[in-house]
Amino acid sequence: MAFVDEAKFYVKAGDGGNGCVSFRREKFVPKGGPDGGDGGRGGSVYLEASSDLTSLLDFKYRTHFKADNGKPGMGRRKHGRKGGDRTVPVPVGSIIKDLESGEVLADLDHHGARFLAAKGGAGGRGNVHYATAQNRAPRQASKGKTGDEFWYRIELKLVADVGFVGLPNAGKSTLLSRLSAANPKIASYPFTTLEPQLGVLQFSFREPCVLADIPGLIEGAHQGFGLGHKFLRHIERTRVLLHVIDASLPDDQPLENYRILQNELNQYNDELTGRRYLVLLNKIDLLADEAAVALREKFRTAGCETLVASALTGEGIEELKVRLGEILDEIGV
Repeated sequence: MAFVDEAKFYVKAGDGGNGCVSFRREKFVPKGGPDGGDGGRGGSVYLEASSDLTSLLDFKYRTHFKADNGKPGMGRRKHGRKGGDRTVPVPVGSIIKDLESGEVLADLDHHGARFLAAKGGAGGRGNVHYATAQNRAPRQASKGKTGDEFWYRIELKLVADVGFVGLPNAGKSTLLSRLSAANPKIASYPFTTLEPQLGVLQFSFREPCVLADIPGLIEGAHQGFGLGHKFLRHIERTRVLLHVIDASLPDDQPLENYRILQNELNQYNDELTGRRYLVLLNKIDLLADEAAVALREKFRTAGCETLVASALTGEGIEELKVRLGEILDEIGV
């Protein structure tokens, strides 16, 4: 299934119903006077965040959303029925922007959050409202107001507890498949992950958490190079960042790759570099024990909390699960 994280769409609220021109006509009631009722208000369009959705895929096939018009008023002072509202479900983490100006209008960051996207038009007034001492039989009623209509842009920022970041071929997809029931594409060439992938990590000692695997970053991603720049916004809402580093690279390249990642995150949003993080040295099955110990010590000297693991063989995975759970508890997730 395709992952869609941005779209544009149109909303149209319902028009208000027209007011009614009517006069009371009953036997033995001469000159009964005006009794035209008001028109019903048009329905409104709402956007509502739902945790059941993880993508904006629905907006790929439907871009117009309309609410019902209000019904016209009737005689005997009967009001027209209100037009039905339209509620459009969107994923949690959706950002609503004005299409032309780009102004952020709403941030639907939790389940049930709602945004009034288009307000229904008011119903017209019936002729009963226009009666005066000088005009006791008004043949005047007002029309219903036109409902709002707008074009919006919607962007999705995934809401996850732990976000994986790393250069291409660091083993993030394999790691996600080890930690959760997710089944991402895994191959031995760069950029096998072309869109963010989600998974759920189950614990035996706490509530589960949501993992997000972001497509591989390369140097210059914040300027538009590679694929990662398009998806960097998805880690803005993650509570913990897991830097996945290929430990099998020669010399000081693993440490250099870590610095590249830190720089890209800082250039994109400097707040990210101050977020709680953990470094995972992956692919240690390709290293001798002494080399793995020495590499881990280099990262510790650089001030990084570091774990070692092999997503391929499963070595170190249980230790990683426990530590992630402890960190989430520490920050109150």
